[in-house]
Amino acid sequence: MSAADAHAALIRRLFEIGAIRFGEFTLKSGITSPFYIDLRVVISFPDVLEQIGALMAAVVGRCGGDRVGGIPYAGLPLAVAASLAGRVPLIYPRREEKGYGTRKRIEGQFKPGERVVLIDDIITDGASKIEAIAPLEEAGLVVRDLVILVDREQGGRELLAARGYVLHAVLTI
Repeated sequence: MSAADAHAALIRRLFEIGAIRFGEFTLKSGITSPFYIDLRVVISFPDVLEQIGALMAAVVGRCGGDRVGGIPYAGLPLAVAASLAGRVPLIYPRREEKGYGTRKRIEGQFKPGERVVLIDDIITDGASKIEAIAPLEEAGLVVRDLVILVDREQGGRELLAARGYVLHAVLTI
């Protein structure tokens, strides 16, 4: 199957499972959109999660990172799928430091200086990606590339580029 065919098959499947809906929706940013993409539902469809993992792993492989990092919450299952498909170790930054036990801010094993390819489900303006990068860089990890399943094409790529990061989107609006 060609890459274009794989993308088309995934888009059809995302629509079939209700991950892509049309209507009038207010987004987190406050803007109104004629469509809504809810990729959290893919965890209930192993065939879709497997397709996503394979497509994302192919992009991650071209980035050359030592680890993948999943952005909680919606990006984490996608990062697990890509990690398994590409055989690349996984870590993830917590949204907040644990208040007990080890008080870790990053889960998983890593060494400072390693390159992390960050994975998430969707990007709109990019602000949440910058927040997720901060604890990784503070721990001495190097983040240059982000692999996103869907780019809404609403400024996220440009914000990341202005900060020195490269966005790789599997699908765009």
